[in-house]
Amino acid sequence: MHATYVPSVLWVAPFVILLLCIAVLPLAAAHLWESNRRKLVLSAALASPVLVLYLRSNPAALRHTASDYASFMILLGSLFVITGGVFLEGDLEATPGTNTAFLGGGALLASLIGTTGASMLLVRPLLQTNRERKHVRHTVVFFIFLVSNVGGCLTPLGDPPLFLGYLAGVPFTWTLRLAPAWLTASAALLGVYFLWDRRAYARETRQDLLRDRLEVRPLRLAGKENVALLLCVVAAVALLATPYREAAMLAAAVVSYAVTQRDLRKANGFTFGPILEVAALFAGIFVTMLPALDLLRARGGALGVHEPWHFFWSTGVLSSFLDNAPTYLTFLALAQGQGFRPEVVGVSHEVLAAISLGAVFMGANSYIGNGPNFMVRSIAEERGVQMPSFGGYMAYSGAILLPLFVLLSFVFFR
Repeated sequence: MHATYVPSVLWVAPFVILLLCIAVLPLAAAHLWESNRRKLVLSAALASPVLVLYLRSNPAALRHTASDYASFMILLGSLFVITGGVFLEGDLEATPGTNTAFLGGGALLASLIGTTGASMLLVRPLLQTNRERKHVRHTVVFFIFLVSNVGGCLTPLGDPPLFLGYLAGVPFTWTLRLAPAWLTASAALLGVYFLWDRRAYARETRQDLLRDRLEVRPLRLAGKENVALLLCVVAAVALLATPYREAAMLAAAVVSYAVTQRDLRKANGFTFGPILEVAALFAGIFVTMLPALDLLRARGGALGVHEPWHFFWSTGVLSSFLDNAPTYLTFLALAQGQGFRPEVVGVSHEVLAAISLGAVFMGANSYIGNGPNFMVRSIAEERGVQMPSFGGYMAYSGAILLPLFVLLSFVFFR
């Protein structure tokens, strides 16, 4: 981590303004917001003052952030390109049982190939299966909850903060200790989703349901070469250090784009729009969040964070809006200085579990809490699904996830 620079709290304003723009402009100026070029201009305008500040005061922080952003986008971009070449031909009947099995399988797969890899691999087949249905928004929201976030806590490959923990000395198999919380959260969300989707299914028209049944075709996987390339990306993340890791991921993406048939990508509805949107917005987010993270590192002790449930909620709330990887490292450092039993990397198992679950689970609280969230939303909107606004999504997460997190606090962190 870079040396801590402590700016004035006023320097958090560009980050807050950027979040407000992401929340408000899709509703207030939808046509203006459609352009990825305008999003990049907005990100650059808000990031520029912070960029100048850190060039003068802490250029090492900018170098570190630039490296993190490059790794972040190379990982997302390579997975986006590779999974865009994997196409499940055919069409399942989009019943509540089928959709629930899709989400449950994705939650398990997320820990094996990462939340980003699982999200990009499964979101298009899920949308393909549900294309005859009108009521699909809730399915994509629960997909973000389960596949893009909660599912990725069982291995260090599942989510970036856990991988950083592994690099910091957490044993590779330690994350299996999180299995009870993973199972509790996944089962609860799948149960709620099944009941929700059963009601939504009953509201579909007879014509749509008949078309859904008539158009059922056995699934056949096309673009199998991309599955091998996806495994190459997973191996690169697990085994290689920077810059070889990023070079390997880029190479896999280039090979995928070169060898995959264009008709296959066209059938998949593949365009670069979603990844360009993520790149434009997160460029601004990575820069403007620097003052917020440095203030947190410098004054985090004043937050009164001492108990495991404190760490769960503090890490989680900040991971809802800041990058969950540096937030994880910040609270891990805070915990290491408080004299907990040094059971693993200088803290107790319970405290590390609280930090880990807060960072992974609560990334689902907003569209920007975790990288795949925004990409899934963008892909769904390109397929014609009317996704909730920034605030609308948080209404879903507040109603569904917050009670679940309160339950987890009582069960695991009393």
